[in-house]
Amino acid sequence: MKKKIAIAMGGYSSEYRISINSGNMVYKHLNRDLYEPYRVHILQKEWFVVTDDDTPYPINKNDFTVKIDGKTISFDCVFNTIHGTPGENGLLQAYLELVGIPQTTCGYYQAALTFNKRDLISVLKPYGIKTAVNYFLNKEDKVNAEEIIAKVGLPCFVKANRAGSSFGITKVKTEEELIPATKTAFKEDDEVIIESFLDGTEVSVGVITYRGKVKALPVTEIISENEFFDYEAKYLGKSQEITPANLSEEKTKQVQEIAKLIYKKLKMRGFTRSEFIFHNGQPHFIEMNTTPGLSQASILPQQAEAAGITLTELYGSAIETALKNR
Repeated sequence: MKKKIAIAMGGYSSEYRISINSGNMVYKHLNRDLYEPYRVHILQKEWFVVTDDDTPYPINKNDFTVKIDGKTISFDCVFNTIHGTPGENGLLQAYLELVGIPQTTCGYYQAALTFNKRDLISVLKPYGIKTAVNYFLNKEDKVNAEEIIAKVGLPCFVKANRAGSSFGITKVKTEEELIPATKTAFKEDDEVIIESFLDGTEVSVGVITYRGKVKALPVTEIISENEFFDYEAKYLGKSQEITPANLSEEKTKQVQEIAKLIYKKLKMRGFTRSEFIFHNGQPHFIEMNTTPGLSQASILPQQAEAAGITLTELYGSAIETALKNR
């Protein structure tokens, strides 16, 4: 029998529309000989299945079932494509574990950890992972611009600590710009991370579990038309994404091995995409995405294609891995 797959998309954050694009891409490419996919919109006010004629059917949150035309449908697996909360910060993973449904991303602890840039950096430091110099703020903290700049220097980046897709990020060049930048970041989260500027080549490394093995995908070099890899650069075509990256074989292997090390040490599952900057010739870790974009413009699908993996194979492997680990 075909496995019934709920493709979870949407979410509660600014990344809602990006997630819908990712979910629809998975829906389009899943093998219909093996799977019976359903598009599940998870929104703050309601959860529902959307059928091909755009009719919504509410999800029963008690057991994550849906009733369509009088028939109750239970799902064998959830393909999680939600960027931001609740799909990338562990809330959805914890809920699905409670109701006993396997899902395609990492566990709830790993999701919560990697979504919090401050905590992730702290966990990775003992493994010798290089990062930018950091300064952290909570919303109630007094912002001492002089103290912050003394630690991280200028220019620097001010970011929401728990947000993705470059929402709430500002590149700060002068002391006067710092406090307005923190206010922008606090609109996205009540925690802020301020990072020193790393000058160098920016790359993205996808790591996946594919056919039972941890695999680093070809590296992508990111050249933004804007000052950094912001929302426009990621999703509105304001960047060049070169796969495979213009790196030496030695540097390519080095950054792939670091990305795999992080994946294994954190006991990750599913797809991840880690960002690095080669600063002073060494890869410095920026962040990890545990539900990376899967739309046509997204980096991970480009990397899979460069590795000779079709989207149908890529998405199917994620489902089979989740079902095997249930």
